[in-house]
Amino acid sequence: MAYDLDLENRFTHHPPGPDQPAQYEKVRAGGLALAKLLEEVCPSSPELTRAVNAVDDAVMLANAAIARRSVAH
Repeated sequence: MAYDLDLENRFTHHPPGPDQPAQYEKVRAGGLALAKLLEEVCPSSPELTRAVNAVDDAVMLANAAIARRSVAH
């Protein structure tokens, strides 16, 4: 059985619903807080860079989930 790539949904513009900008901001604020914590407690290193990049990826994916999967659409 082939995995459904959900291409139409992934490559379609999703204008934000009324509650989505606040949700995006919460996700970004949480990501920024975690990234700042990592910068504070971790030594400068390739691992720190990867950790911050992972937070960045998580924020982008979370915002994509909000955009693509919200009930308002």
